[in-house]
Amino acid sequence: MPKKIITDNAWQTYLTSFFLWMLLYGGLLWYWFDLPPLESIVDSAVHIILLGAAGIIITRNVAYYRPTDDKMKFGYVGVISCALSIMWVCVSRWILVGTFPYEGDYLRWLNHAIPIHVFVAWMMIAGIGYRSQIWYDAAEQQESRQRKEATEKIVREAELFKLRQQLQPHFLFNSLNSINALIMLRPKEAREMVLKLSDFLRGSLKREDEQRISLAEELKYLQLYLDIEKVRFGHRLSTNIISNEAAAAMLMPPMLLQPVVENAIKFGLYDTVGDITITMKSWVADGMLHISVQNPFDRELQQPNKGTGFGLNSIRRRLYLLFARQDLLETSSHENIFTTLIKIPQVHDKSSNN
Repeated sequence: MPKKIITDNAWQTYLTSFFLWMLLYGGLLWYWFDLPPLESIVDSAVHIILLGAAGIIITRNVAYYRPTDDKMKFGYVGVISCALSIMWVCVSRWILVGTFPYEGDYLRWLNHAIPIHVFVAWMMIAGIGYRSQIWYDAAEQQESRQRKEATEKIVREAELFKLRQQLQPHFLFNSLNSINALIMLRPKEAREMVLKLSDFLRGSLKREDEQRISLAEELKYLQLYLDIEKVRFGHRLSTNIISNEAAAAMLMPPMLLQPVVENAIKFGLYDTVGDITITMKSWVADGMLHISVQNPFDRELQQPNKGTGFGLNSIRRRLYLLFARQDLLETSSHENIFTTLIKIPQVHDKSSNN
């Protein structure tokens, strides 16, 4: 069902405009053409009412049918408005001749005015038709944009959800294998790891519907992950997290840092011996939250610049889907330190905290 040009609340204004136009046109006929007051008012009422009806007809017509080709659209409205103009003149004359059959001077004036009536009516009806056509086309384009944006949003959210869910099975697999290994050798640590894993997964469920959380909340969630990993690797893994109050209050997508730290642990511990320290720093610059994660690596065993794994690729994709930017994740290496830098723009809207 097409939208209405004249809404229910606008009918009063519409009728008032008709009344004013009838008075204006009737006054011009009386003052300019010296027509009697009765003929002037009746002539004005008939022409204005029928002209309004013609305008409504062409408005509803283009609401239900408009050619797809732009040139045909304007030609179609031109032809319809021309036909309605001729009908308007014929019906108006028929009514007025029937109303004043013996007014010879008025009828002669009415016959002489037919060409002007047709031309003026065509201009007004065509103007209404073109205006309605533009209005309906704009409304359709807006609805089409809204549908496209809604579809893109659904697809984007589905991909974001998929990216977040793909991270959990990999982490669970490693954690469960570690628990299995600890059950016989260190049962106390195995129980501790089960409890921490339970808290971590509970936190994941709570954050499923959140769009933005503060860095402070993200670090609390990350600490659960680090506690689990420290049970797995024992004294070999230590962390150093540096953040100030300004950075801690900044907003970011939830569960963004765990894949980064997991990547750092993978490159720092899996192919090396000895202890390592993963350092995380956060600060605010250029209106964005900056987070860097650094880990040592063995150059002889690893080539970190040739592949950063699924974790960092998923983070890069998430940041692009959220902010439409490709430059928000950077990786670099210097000597034996690998650095991952994340930049998070701050979106200041009402949905940020939802």
